[in-house]
Amino acid sequence: MDIVEVLPQLHMFRFPIGQAYLWRDGTELTLIDAGDVNAASAVEDGVRGLGHDPARIARIVITHGHRDHFGAAQELADRHGAEILAHRLDAPVIRGEEEIGDPVLLDWERPLYEHGLTVPVAPPTRVDTEVSDGAVLPFGGGARVIHSPGHTPGSIGLHLPEHEVLFTGDCVAGVERVMLGVFNIDREQAMASFRRLAALESATVCFGHGGPLTKDAVAVMRASADRDSGLQIEHG
Repeated sequence: MDIVEVLPQLHMFRFPIGQAYLWRDGTELTLIDAGDVNAASAVEDGVRGLGHDPARIARIVITHGHRDHFGAAQELADRHGAEILAHRLDAPVIRGEEEIGDPVLLDWERPLYEHGLTVPVAPPTRVDTEVSDGAVLPFGGGARVIHSPGHTPGSIGLHLPEHEVLFTGDCVAGVERVMLGVFNIDREQAMASFRRLAALESATVCFGHGGPLTKDAVAVMRASADRDSGLQIEHG
Protein backbone atom coordinates (compact mmCIF):
# COMPACT_ATOMS: atom_id res chain seq x y z
CA MET A 1 0.00 0.00 0.00
CA ASP A 2 1.29 3.46 -0.92
CA ILE A 3 0.57 6.50 1.22
CA VAL A 4 0.21 9.88 -0.48
CA GLU A 5 -0.13 13.17 1.39
CA VAL A 6 -2.87 15.23 -0.23
CA LEU A 7 -3.10 17.90 2.49
CA PRO A 8 -1.51 18.01 5.95
CA GLN A 9 -4.72 16.53 7.42
CA LEU A 10 -5.56 14.27 4.46
CA HIS A 11 -3.76 11.18 3.15
CA MET A 12 -4.57 8.70 0.43
CA PHE A 13 -3.99 4.97 0.96
CA ARG A 14 -3.47 3.45 -2.47
CA PHE A 15 -3.99 -0.29 -2.94
CA PRO A 16 -3.25 -2.39 -6.04
CA ILE A 17 -6.89 -1.78 -7.01
CA GLY A 18 -8.69 1.16 -5.43
CA GLN A 19 -7.86 3.48 -2.58
CA ALA A 20 -9.10 4.95 0.68
CA TYR A 21 -8.60 8.30 2.36
CA LEU A 22 -7.74 9.24 5.94
CA TRP A 23 -8.99 12.59 7.22
CA ARG A 24 -7.72 13.96 10.54
CA ASP A 25 -9.46 16.43 12.86
CA GLY A 26 -7.00 16.86 15.72
CA THR A 27 -6.71 13.33 17.07
CA GLU A 28 -10.01 12.09 15.60
CA LEU A 29 -9.78 10.15 12.36
CA THR A 30 -12.26 9.43 9.56
CA LEU A 31 -11.80 6.86 6.80
CA ILE A 32 -13.45 7.43 3.46
CA ASP A 33 -13.71 3.88 2.08
CA ALA A 34 -11.64 1.03 3.48
CA GLY A 35 -10.08 -1.04 0.72
CA ASP A 36 -10.72 -4.72 0.05
CA VAL A 37 -11.13 -7.54 2.54
CA ASN A 38 -7.35 -7.95 2.93
CA ALA A 39 -6.59 -4.28 3.54
CA ALA A 40 -7.26 -3.90 7.28
CA SER A 41 -3.73 -4.54 8.52
CA ALA A 42 -2.23 -2.29 5.85
CA VAL A 43 -4.61 0.51 6.79
CA GLU A 44 -3.72 0.15 10.46
CA ASP A 45 0.00 0.15 9.66
CA GLY A 46 -0.50 3.22 7.50
CA VAL A 47 -2.33 5.07 10.26
CA ARG A 48 0.42 4.23 12.74
CA GLY A 49 3.10 5.19 10.24
CA LEU A 50 1.56 8.66 10.07
CA GLY A 51 1.85 8.93 13.84
CA HIS A 52 -1.79 8.24 14.69
CA ASP A 53 -3.61 5.60 16.72
CA PRO A 54 -6.08 3.42 14.74
CA ALA A 55 -8.26 3.42 17.84
CA ARG A 56 -8.99 7.05 16.97
CA ILE A 57 -10.86 6.04 13.79
CA ALA A 58 -14.31 7.32 14.69
CA ARG A 59 -16.11 6.52 11.45
CA ILE A 60 -15.77 4.80 8.09
CA VAL A 61 -17.83 6.39 5.31
CA ILE A 62 -18.41 4.02 2.38
CA THR A 63 -18.93 5.82 -0.91
CA HIS A 64 -20.69 2.87 -2.56
CA GLY A 65 -21.26 -0.87 -2.41
CA HIS A 66 -18.37 -2.27 -4.47
CA ARG A 67 -15.99 -4.81 -2.98
CA ASP A 68 -12.83 -2.73 -3.32
CA HIS A 69 -14.36 0.06 -1.24
CA PHE A 70 -15.83 -1.66 1.81
CA GLY A 71 -14.16 -5.08 2.12
CA ALA A 72 -12.10 -4.17 5.22
CA ALA A 73 -14.66 -1.86 6.82
CA GLN A 74 -16.18 -4.18 9.38
CA GLU A 75 -12.86 -5.68 10.47
CA LEU A 76 -11.52 -2.19 11.10
CA ALA A 77 -14.74 -1.06 12.77
CA ASP A 78 -14.85 -4.12 15.04
CA ARG A 79 -11.25 -3.64 16.11
CA HIS A 80 -11.51 0.07 16.81
CA GLY A 81 -15.16 0.83 17.55
CA ALA A 82 -15.75 2.90 14.43
CA GLU A 83 -19.18 3.70 13.05
CA ILE A 84 -19.86 2.57 9.46
CA LEU A 85 -21.94 4.90 7.28
CA ALA A 86 -23.33 4.44 3.75
CA HIS A 87 -26.20 5.66 1.62
CA ARG A 88 -29.50 3.93 2.29
CA LEU A 89 -29.75 2.61 -1.29
CA ASP A 90 -26.41 0.77 -1.18
CA ALA A 91 -26.66 -0.28 2.47
CA PRO A 92 -28.54 -3.55 1.66
CA VAL A 93 -25.79 -4.49 -0.80
CA ILE A 94 -23.08 -3.77 1.75
CA ARG A 95 -24.94 -5.85 4.34
CA GLY A 96 -25.15 -8.75 1.88
CA GLU A 97 -28.94 -8.60 1.70
CA GLU A 98 -29.09 -7.66 -2.01
CA GLU A 99 -26.92 -8.09 -5.09
CA ILE A 100 -25.41 -5.06 -6.75
CA GLY A 101 -26.74 -4.43 -10.24
CA ASP A 102 -24.66 -5.26 -13.30
CA PRO A 103 -22.92 -2.35 -15.01
CA VAL A 104 -23.59 -1.46 -18.63
CA LEU A 105 -20.08 -1.79 -20.05
CA LEU A 106 -18.57 -0.02 -23.02
CA ASP A 107 -16.33 -2.26 -25.10
CA TRP A 108 -13.13 -0.68 -23.78
CA GLU A 109 -14.30 -1.17 -20.19
CA ARG A 110 -14.64 -4.96 -20.44
CA PRO A 111 -10.99 -5.93 -19.82
CA LEU A 112 -10.79 -3.43 -16.97
CA TYR A 113 -13.93 -4.94 -15.45
CA GLU A 114 -12.49 -8.46 -15.65
CA HIS A 115 -9.39 -7.21 -13.85
CA GLY A 116 -11.57 -5.57 -11.20
CA LEU A 117 -13.24 -8.89 -10.49
CA THR A 118 -9.89 -10.20 -9.20
CA VAL A 119 -10.53 -8.21 -6.02
CA PRO A 120 -11.75 -10.66 -3.35
CA VAL A 121 -15.47 -10.64 -2.64
CA ALA A 122 -16.32 -8.46 0.34
CA PRO A 123 -18.02 -10.06 3.35
CA PRO A 124 -21.44 -8.89 4.51
CA THR A 125 -20.73 -5.70 6.41
CA ARG A 126 -22.91 -3.88 8.89
CA VAL A 127 -24.01 -0.33 8.20
CA ASP A 128 -24.60 1.50 11.46
CA THR A 129 -25.96 4.70 9.93
CA GLU A 130 -27.74 5.13 6.60
CA VAL A 131 -27.27 8.57 5.11
CA SER A 132 -29.17 10.53 2.49
CA ASP A 133 -28.48 13.50 0.24
CA GLY A 134 -27.71 16.67 2.15
CA ALA A 135 -26.80 15.02 5.44
CA VAL A 136 -23.89 16.73 7.21
CA LEU A 137 -21.38 14.42 8.87
CA PRO A 138 -19.31 15.55 11.88
CA PHE A 139 -15.82 15.76 10.40
CA GLY A 140 -13.87 18.23 8.31
CA GLY A 141 -15.91 21.15 9.62
CA GLY A 142 -19.09 19.50 8.34
CA ALA A 143 -18.97 17.02 5.46
CA ARG A 144 -22.04 17.22 3.26
CA VAL A 145 -23.30 14.04 1.62
CA ILE A 146 -23.87 14.43 -2.12
CA HIS A 147 -26.02 11.62 -3.51
CA SER A 148 -24.33 10.76 -6.83
CA PRO A 149 -26.21 7.82 -8.36
CA GLY A 150 -25.36 6.13 -11.62
CA HIS A 151 -22.24 4.18 -10.78
CA THR A 152 -24.45 2.46 -8.22
CA PRO A 153 -27.87 3.59 -6.94
CA GLY A 154 -26.45 4.68 -3.59
CA SER A 155 -23.15 6.20 -4.63
CA ILE A 156 -22.22 9.32 -2.69
CA GLY A 157 -19.70 12.11 -2.79
CA LEU A 158 -18.57 14.07 0.25
CA HIS A 159 -18.00 17.83 0.16
CA LEU A 160 -16.11 19.67 2.90
CA PRO A 161 -16.88 23.35 2.14
CA GLU A 162 -14.70 24.69 4.95
CA HIS A 163 -11.66 23.05 3.34
CA GLU A 164 -12.87 23.06 -0.29
CA VAL A 165 -12.28 19.30 -0.49
CA LEU A 166 -14.44 16.92 -2.51
CA PHE A 167 -14.46 13.11 -2.46
CA THR A 168 -16.18 11.77 -5.58
CA GLY A 169 -16.17 8.02 -4.96
CA ASP A 170 -16.23 6.23 -8.32
CA CYS A 171 -18.54 8.71 -10.05
CA VAL A 172 -15.41 10.49 -11.33
CA ALA A 173 -11.95 9.06 -11.99
CA GLY A 174 -8.55 10.72 -12.23
CA VAL A 175 -6.63 8.10 -14.18
CA GLU A 176 -4.43 10.06 -16.62
CA ARG A 177 -7.28 12.53 -17.10
CA VAL A 178 -10.38 13.58 -15.21
CA MET A 179 -13.27 11.57 -16.60
CA LEU A 180 -16.53 9.87 -15.81
CA GLY A 181 -15.87 6.77 -13.75
CA VAL A 182 -16.21 3.34 -15.33
CA PHE A 183 -18.60 0.42 -14.74
CA ASN A 184 -21.76 2.46 -14.37
CA ILE A 185 -25.17 0.87 -13.87
CA ASP A 186 -26.80 3.96 -15.40
CA ARG A 187 -24.35 6.01 -17.49
CA GLU A 188 -26.66 8.99 -18.07
CA GLN A 189 -27.47 9.21 -14.39
CA ALA A 190 -23.77 9.00 -13.57
CA MET A 191 -23.06 11.83 -15.99
CA ALA A 192 -25.68 14.00 -14.30
CA SER A 193 -24.03 13.21 -10.96
CA PHE A 194 -20.65 14.17 -12.43
CA ARG A 195 -22.06 17.55 -13.44
CA ARG A 196 -23.50 18.06 -9.97
CA LEU A 197 -20.17 17.31 -8.31
CA ALA A 198 -18.34 19.52 -10.80
CA ALA A 199 -20.55 22.48 -9.87
CA LEU A 200 -19.18 22.50 -6.32
CA GLU A 201 -16.37 24.83 -5.27
CA SER A 202 -13.54 22.39 -4.64
CA ALA A 203 -9.84 23.19 -4.61
CA THR A 204 -8.94 19.56 -3.93
CA VAL A 205 -10.76 16.62 -5.52
CA CYS A 206 -10.16 13.03 -4.40
CA PHE A 207 -11.29 10.20 -6.67
CA GLY A 208 -12.05 6.56 -6.02
CA HIS A 209 -9.39 5.68 -8.62
CA GLY A 210 -6.51 7.88 -9.71
CA GLY A 211 -4.43 10.63 -8.19
CA PRO A 212 -6.04 13.61 -6.45
CA LEU A 213 -6.67 16.81 -8.38
CA THR A 214 -5.06 19.78 -6.65
CA LYS A 215 -4.48 22.31 -9.45
CA ASP A 216 -7.24 24.33 -11.15
CA ALA A 217 -9.71 21.82 -9.75
CA VAL A 218 -12.88 23.83 -10.34
CA ALA A 219 -12.07 24.53 -14.00
CA VAL A 220 -10.86 21.00 -14.70
CA MET A 221 -13.91 19.35 -13.13
CA ARG A 222 -16.39 21.60 -14.93
CA ALA A 223 -14.71 21.27 -18.31
CA SER A 224 -14.36 17.52 -17.93
CA ALA A 225 -18.06 17.17 -17.11
CA ASP A 226 -19.10 19.07 -20.22
CA ARG A 227 -20.28 16.24 -22.41
CA ASP A 228 -21.63 18.56 -25.10
CA SER A 229 -18.09 19.65 -25.97
CA GLY A 230 -16.64 16.23 -25.13
CA LEU A 231 -13.81 18.00 -23.35
CA GLN A 232 -11.73 16.09 -20.79
CA ILE A 233 -8.70 17.96 -19.46
CA GLU A 234 -5.57 16.09 -18.40
CA HIS A 235 -3.94 17.04 -15.14
CA GLY A 236 -0.68 16.31 -13.44
